Amino acid sequence: MPGTVLLLAAAPLGRGRLVDAAGVLPVLAAVAPAVLSGTDTANVVELADPLEPQAVLTRLRAAAAAPGPLTVYLTGQLHLDRRQHLLHLALARTTPATVRYTALPWQWIREELRLRSAADTALVVDLHADAESWRHVTERGLDCGRNITVYGRVAAAAAGRRGPAEPAYMKTVATLLRSGHRPPLDALHQQALARVPEETAGNLLLAHTGGYAPGFPTAGGFAPVAGAGGFGASGGTVRSPGAGGPGGAPSPSAGAGGFDVSGGAATSSGAGGHAVTSVGVGAGAGVGAGAVGGGAGSPVAESAAGFRGGDLVPAPRLADPHAAISAAVQSGRHPEADAIAARYQEDAVRAHGAGSEPALHWSEVRADLAMFAGDPVRSCRVWLAVAEARLAAGQAVDAPAVEAAVDRAHHQWATIKDAARARELGPALAQLRLRVPGRRRGALENVQRQLGRLQAAR
Repeated sequence: MPGTVLLLAAAPLGRGRLVDAAGVLPVLAAVAPAVLSGTDTANVVELADPLEPQAVLTRLRAAAAAPGPLTVYLTGQLHLDRRQHLLHLALARTTPATVRYTALPWQWIREELRLRSAADTALVVDLHADAESWRHVTERGLDCGRNITVYGRVAAAAAGRRGPAEPAYMKTVATLLRSGHRPPLDALHQQALARVPEETAGNLLLAHTGGYAPGFPTAGGFAPVAGAGGFGASGGTVRSPGAGGPGGAPSPSAGAGGFDVSGGAATSSGAGGHAVTSVGVGAGAGVGAGAVGGGAGSPVAESAAGFRGGDLVPAPRLADPHAAISAAVQSGRHPEADAIAARYQEDAVRAHGAGSEPALHWSEVRADLAMFAGDPVRSCRVWLAVAEARLAAGQAVDAPAVEAAVDRAHHQWATIKDAARARELGPALAQLRLRVPGRRRGALENVQRQLGRLQAAR
């Protein structure tokens, strides 16, 4: 099966540029597509110093939705926005004052790749960080999603340096690949580090699933444990200074009336719309349908009742439930996929509580499964419940996980063809949009306008 490669190099123009990110693209572009991908054939998309976050999101979403292996080579610099202090990848127009509006939220990268598996999805990164974002990643790690394989480094911006730094790690990776052979990525990573020991001294080195560094807390406040609900191990190292060797397509989801809901999951045209490689953990995964807000007759309880399929759930625990779910979705066995997720959701609720991150994860998985099964009503209901649950737990209205849940509920609502069901869910979405306007201007007005049209058409 053909692979997909996304080459993304981004950094601000002018004095704010910490790294000459685009300088690596000619070297990467000289590598054969099949070698970049590690497959027989591959499609390559190149983005050099993009201007708009939405343009990057469009390309990233298309790449994430493509069947077959995906490798993203990402070179750039990290900053925190002043309002929420969240990581962003700086783009060409980014300045310290405009990070929130002109840079790409790191959350978006994680969210768009959350439906894929580490078996066929990899991030290779060469990132430079200003002082504030460097402190953030060394204290918390670089969260890339628990099911994504990550190799590379994060470097602190050198104090007093004149001019942008060179992306030495990525250039070395590209040079190694120009030999015409792509070794396993862990071997490629180690070979690259061995060639540039001085340039990577003191860097945060990433060579495992998820992008975290060992001992760092996850975004959800708990360390992923292999075998617990399918979470994979993660890790990385910080190389001590002086160490000599290596350490250890489609457009964005358009809502009703053309409103673009950013930051949502890759969309599908229903069952079989594209090959889903896995259902992964997103940024604060959502609560299981039936695990939140829970009484009979509630939107969540109704969503949970749709796909029970109890006899389809394998008796033993699965080594990788996400892979089993992925295989079921690809084969069109949507009830079976949901039944597997429901079982793990119930286990997570019993073990950790309905509002825990593991339980929240499985609800988001089930919301996505409803989307892939071509049931936007059910998907919208679960996303609404997830957002309400997070708000009830005290999460801020501008928390990324809350915004993502409302954005996805908005998108799913916009795809509902049954006017009566859309009218039923519209008021709840409008109430949420009053509290969670999101990053896209006009979201609330869009819901109100479309709801008004539905009500007038009665």
